[in-house]
Amino acid sequence: MTALPPGFLWGAATAPHQVEGNNVNSDWWVREGMVPGMERSGDAIDSYHRYPEDMRLLADAGLTAYRFGVEWARVEPVPGLISKAELAHYRRMIDTALELGLTPVITLHHFTTPRWFMEEGGWLGERAIERFRGYVTAVTSILDGVPWVATMNEPNMLAMMISLEQAMRSGQAGGWQSPTVDGGPRPPLPPPDTEVGARLVEAHHAVRDIVRERTDAAVGWTVASRAFVARPGGEEKLRELEYIWEDLYLEGSRGDDFVGVQSYSSQWVTSEGIEPYPPHPDNTIVGAAYRPDALGIAVRHTWQATGGLPILVTENGIPTRDDARRIAYTSEALRHLFAAMDEGIDVRGYLHWSALDNYEWGHWAPTYGLVAVDRETFQRHPKPSLTWLGDVARRGGL
Repeated sequence: MTALPPGFLWGAATAPHQVEGNNVNSDWWVREGMVPGMERSGDAIDSYHRYPEDMRLLADAGLTAYRFGVEWARVEPVPGLISKAELAHYRRMIDTALELGLTPVITLHHFTTPRWFMEEGGWLGERAIERFRGYVTAVTSILDGVPWVATMNEPNMLAMMISLEQAMRSGQAGGWQSPTVDGGPRPPLPPPDTEVGARLVEAHHAVRDIVRERTDAAVGWTVASRAFVARPGGEEKLRELEYIWEDLYLEGSRGDDFVGVQSYSSQWVTSEGIEPYPPHPDNTIVGAAYRPDALGIAVRHTWQATGGLPILVTENGIPTRDDARRIAYTSEALRHLFAAMDEGIDVRGYLHWSALDNYEWGHWAPTYGLVAVDRETFQRHPKPSLTWLGDVARRGGL
């Protein structure tokens, strides 16, 4: 069995907009009301009020960490007005995690922004960096005792979404696509604009030192890994796509204390570009290939591209209604992770996506959670996979 480093984190993750409910002041709430066919988040799964129960389920199962986010749209409802009540709410969440023995891993921005930020021009607006600095400065006041802080979640996917919206406005795109669905009958997700990516790197760097100066937390951000693999003759195209999709952001994480790796599947690259997922009975609910080996590919590439930055696996999972398949996928993914660690790659923890079945950025069908939720009563139903992962955590390995 792979010897894990002391303090290795075993946990699960969520995002505020996907679980809290009624995030009415956010840009995503606005989008949900404008895009035809997009399902609404609504009450989500009411974790804004039920977070103590959710955390206790994880802790009682044997997990030792919980990644959750602070929602900017709640903390700063209008420019410059910071809600002390909302900061106190998120501080209570941190205290609850600590009391239950869960290490809090805090994400400051997980795709959503206040609607007023969007109306100012969003991340490409003149005051975007200034606004983000102000928000992060406010949140650092509640981060005492938090050892891990991610400034932004998947800036590469955020840049893709911004690029998609720009293309829609110019008439170059047919319609909105969720960032969590790629493949199936829909066209491939468009590549993120590198100029947008550069702005997000700038935003990350602008708040990194604020977190360091005002807290004792290790600071970094998380990057979505496409886990590209080249077909014969596709090596040059692979390097080009890796930079556009990942390496711009991984290079931007140099100087951080850690980088979060988020991995679900893998795709082949030919000399022509990304090869669509072929139809296969093993494909997941979102149309992606069943590739638990992607985590090992992702960790190795991240380690190389960052020059050996410590890694925290901040998301890894599978959308499936078959929980036995979830256990099989996760078990195999962990074997690939441990193989990479045996090669000397510094990995500090594994956080499963997700803690609960939740709102998946425009649709409810994909179920990633270790816990099922009745959306009428909000009753939680732990799955066998939660018990299984908790047992893995208690053993310290497979």
